[in-house]
Amino acid sequence: MDLFTHTANSAQRPLADRMRPKSLDTFVGQSHILGGDGLIRRAIEEDKLFSMILWGPPGCGKTTLAMIIARATDAHFVSFSAVLSGVKEIRAVIDEAKKQLNLYHRRTIVFVDEIHRFNKAQQDAFLHHVESGLITLIGATTENPSFEVIAPLLSRARVVILRSFTDEDLVTILKHAVNDTENGLGSLSLSIDHDVLFYLVRMADGDARTALNNLEAIVDFVQPDNAGIRKIDPESAEKALQKKALRYDKGGEEHYNLISAFHKSLRGSNPDAALYWMGRMLEAGEDPLYIARRMVRFASEDIGNADPQALPVAVSAMEAFRFIGLPEGELALAQAAVYLATAPKSNALYTAYGDVKKTIKETGALPVPLHIRNAPTKLMRDIGYGKGYQYAHNFKDAYIPQHYLPEELKDLIFYKPTGRGFEKTIKARLEKWRPIG
Repeated sequence: MDLFTHTANSAQRPLADRMRPKSLDTFVGQSHILGGDGLIRRAIEEDKLFSMILWGPPGCGKTTLAMIIARATDAHFVSFSAVLSGVKEIRAVIDEAKKQLNLYHRRTIVFVDEIHRFNKAQQDAFLHHVESGLITLIGATTENPSFEVIAPLLSRARVVILRSFTDEDLVTILKHAVNDTENGLGSLSLSIDHDVLFYLVRMADGDARTALNNLEAIVDFVQPDNAGIRKIDPESAEKALQKKALRYDKGGEEHYNLISAFHKSLRGSNPDAALYWMGRMLEAGEDPLYIARRMVRFASEDIGNADPQALPVAVSAMEAFRFIGLPEGELALAQAAVYLATAPKSNALYTAYGDVKKTIKETGALPVPLHIRNAPTKLMRDIGYGKGYQYAHNFKDAYIPQHYLPEELKDLIFYKPTGRGFEKTIKARLEKWRPIG
């Protein structure tokens, strides 16, 4: 299947598809990999492409980036469906790749969208040919590749992380779509209220495809006036999408002020203020699930194990709202807000995980100590896998001192619980265990 082949003509294609950038210079965002010295930019410009897994949230440009790579190289490009194709189709791709190499001296790039949907047999079928260099694999996924891609294939590809578009990125993308007369909406005589752009940005939550789809839906909904001008204001946008638009002040600042006030009130253990700011957001038309997501994050970031029930309470409130909706579901969110505000606070978990990520970045993939490696075969046991491991349940209180971190990190302590809430109990346990270890 050719990635550039469309069954519909340009006018019938969705706006999000028509507005795909065709080069790195017109791609908005992802500067960490596409900037002047970015990994992907250098690989394209120096014609040194490598197999990669593009990992990022929906609508962050994974497929678009693959298309740009295809246009920028002289390679034979194949788009492959992880859902619709099996091992038989993979073999056909491999046969064609050999033909392209032998007859035309062209390498083959295989793009696999939603590579996390590939089963093990499909991934195994690609493995040897990625390793031999016959094909360059570009996979795209919204799921963590560590869990969805087999280790041998993952080791032969580089994971490239893409980020959600920033609000500034989305505003730029939307303005370009409004003004573009060739592929966008520039020929439609649009008059768009500035607040509508920020409404679209908020609704998109970092997803460019959603932002453009919503813009197109609004433009299709609004009819031209007698002068042929489509006037789009927050009210018409709200009617088109059937979702209430927030009344933003300049730059959408009030939205961020309200969520900041809510978060800080929760952290400051003030349930009255937390309820007030949550109510203000809901009355203004904020998406209740956005508030729920922020509370789920807060439960781990600012409470953590000081109250292990905080996370289940926040998640339950979110699911309760999904189940019963507005207006009854607001009470579940209010209950969670009060619980989180009055719970004991600790950022020990947040700090610990931040230190873990920093350490991994600095030290790389250190080997697993032999005594805690899995040893399913005789060969593994013979070379020391699992040797010396002590099974905790065989000892008093199900505890036996032994090291579990890599040798270079064995004395590091990441998690430092406070003396607040349930962390007081955790702290007492660790103070008893850690000196022994």
